[in-house]
Amino acid sequence: MKTFRALRNRPFTLLWIGQTTSVFGNALFNIALAWWVLEITGSAVAMGTVLIAETVPLLVFTLLGGVAVDRFPRIRLMVISDIGRFLLLTLMSLLAYYKLLEVWHLYIFGMLFGTVSAFFGPAFRAVLPELTPQEDLPSANSLFSLSVELSGIVGPALGAIIIATRGNPFAFALDGLTFFVSGICLIPLLKLDPHSERQQTSKPAKNIMSDLREGLKTVAESPWLWVPILIASLSNITYAGAMDVGLPFLIDEHLQAGVGVLGSFYSIMSIGAVVGAIWLGRYAHFRRRGLKLFSWWVPIGICVMLLGFPIGVTGALIIAFVLGVLNAHLGLVWTNILQECVPSELLGRVSSVDYFGSYLLNPVGLFVGGIAIASFGSAPVFIVGGIITAIIVAMGLLHPQVRALN
Repeated sequence: MKTFRALRNRPFTLLWIGQTTSVFGNALFNIALAWWVLEITGSAVAMGTVLIAETVPLLVFTLLGGVAVDRFPRIRLMVISDIGRFLLLTLMSLLAYYKLLEVWHLYIFGMLFGTVSAFFGPAFRAVLPELTPQEDLPSANSLFSLSVELSGIVGPALGAIIIATRGNPFAFALDGLTFFVSGICLIPLLKLDPHSERQQTSKPAKNIMSDLREGLKTVAESPWLWVPILIASLSNITYAGAMDVGLPFLIDEHLQAGVGVLGSFYSIMSIGAVVGAIWLGRYAHFRRRGLKLFSWWVPIGICVMLLGFPIGVTGALIIAFVLGVLNAHLGLVWTNILQECVPSELLGRVSSVDYFGSYLLNPVGLFVGGIAIASFGSAPVFIVGGIITAIIVAMGLLHPQVRALN
């Protein structure tokens, strides 16, 4: 199948195996963490602040991470990041096992985890097109999306079972082990790191601030870059408050269901994303990418809104499937735009600016969402948040360069 053609390339296959393993652990960890906070505190504000603790340092250091991955061997930075996250999660699991883990510990772990992750994300996004022939990039992107979503199918369901039978400490430890496996898979690629060879023959590097300004200038001069980033930043205020903070509370309070339904929601959302990834993986090139990007983006807000209505568990799970399809198309088209339209030597910095800008206001959404859910309940937050998200995203189509992006 054309979707799997990138697996002919051994370096890509090793990268894919390692990341598939770690994203499986993350899918399991997310539900374990959410349910731990819900059971221990029962507070939407606590849920939001725990997520903020990881998001803020991730944002603060992601621009520095983008500069670093354009100056230093990218795969080496990825290995260091994986080992660091393995050690953090191992310590977290030990504290949970001995019943010493408290909410304030999660703030510290989140800050450290976010800091380390800030270097991995830009490095991964920059190294993928260097290890993969251009004609195989849609396949490679689809395979990574496929592995993320397949992990999202199995991870939450398995996480719910592990929480019920083995407890949260085992789930935390298992996630840590997946980062260790990911690091091992990357080690054979160290000698193949294209950035290491380029660095040996390149001119002396400019200072960090010059590198950073160059990345920011590239984005600022390209409306097809900064408009989607700005729209993502604004829409994340309302989207994050609902989906990231409110979903466990929506299922617990509004749908009167338990952790099994929360796991099913994540799993079915991932099934939808698998369908979307397989469908898009068939293409070697995308056309009319600006219109495609936003035509799959606006309905996401509508789906969030619908979750706030009394549609029952079945209706919520149907919406989860649709959200998965939409998110897969949105993510894959945007990734393809960056990989094909941004020069390789700038991709690390542009990717970090993209992440920084897109999630800059995410902590605001997490904080406001937590307070709003505590004050008004989860359902109104989903309805209002979904409507505002759809309106904000639709405004992105007003710029002619976005509509014309092909």
